[in-house]
Amino acid sequence: MYIAVLLTDPKKPCLDRDLVENLRNAWGGGEAQWLATGEAAEIALAAIPDNQWEVWASLQEQGVDLVILPRDGRKKKMVLADMDSTMIQQECIDELADEAGVGERVKDITARAMNGELDFNGALIERVGLLKGLPETVIGEVLEKRITLMPGGAALLATMKANGAYAALVSGGFTAFTARVAELLGFDENRANALHVEDGKLTGTVGMPILGREAKVTALEEITARLGITEDDVVAVGDGANDLGMLGRAGFGVALHAKPSVAAECDIRINHGDLTALLYVQGYSKSEFVGV
Repeated sequence: MYIAVLLTDPKKPCLDRDLVENLRNAWGGGEAQWLATGEAAEIALAAIPDNQWEVWASLQEQGVDLVILPRDGRKKKMVLADMDSTMIQQECIDELADEAGVGERVKDITARAMNGELDFNGALIERVGLLKGLPETVIGEVLEKRITLMPGGAALLATMKANGAYAALVSGGFTAFTARVAELLGFDENRANALHVEDGKLTGTVGMPILGREAKVTALEEITARLGITEDDVVAVGDGANDLGMLGRAGFGVALHAKPSVAAECDIRINHGDLTALLYVQGYSKSEFVGV
């Protein structure tokens, strides 16, 4: 058995009952279950429809995300999350670069690296080099004035943790940022790269080895082994090419507002919903959300 989940942007819910019923009838599904009125619904299916991706594309034009997944084992025991443009709405290195006066140059490199056009490690070394001489105090200023949490993240963490799940933040960004975001949202641990500082200024270098694509997979392997759970017990979420390793290995790999080349390699693509989509995918109804 499978479950088809339909969801929208919680700020602009547009999931129409007729649309859900029409899809249920077309696919011969079970009675629709509403997880949140106008926002999320699910339908039980006997098999994955042949026209899944054609329907997905049509629904995208209507502001609706469609996910089809196995009915069994939906509720996961761990969330493994990227940080930049996933748990927060910005790319930290781009914000630091703005302060250093090299914003446009760094943003271009970031975009190409996240789309898989550049080697992640080399791109990070190049971008960090452009931050040389920036006062260390700028990190705190960027955290305070420029960084905002991605909608739905607090509910995702609070709800999963209330149901016994473990939460890990793994980022190709920097520990100065992951430590703060982890504290704000309640992550159990965080892993990222270390910016080198000397005499109160960034040196333009980063700690080795760099935490990139393979390090995220390693985090998945190490943490699941330590917790005594399987990789299938994990929901992983990210948006960039360096997330593809962990997204491909986790039970649920969610491409959240991801780069096109990244979304194309993931079966769970969230382009309209926020981070609460990860709860709906697991079968939680809005009435079960914690902290909202």
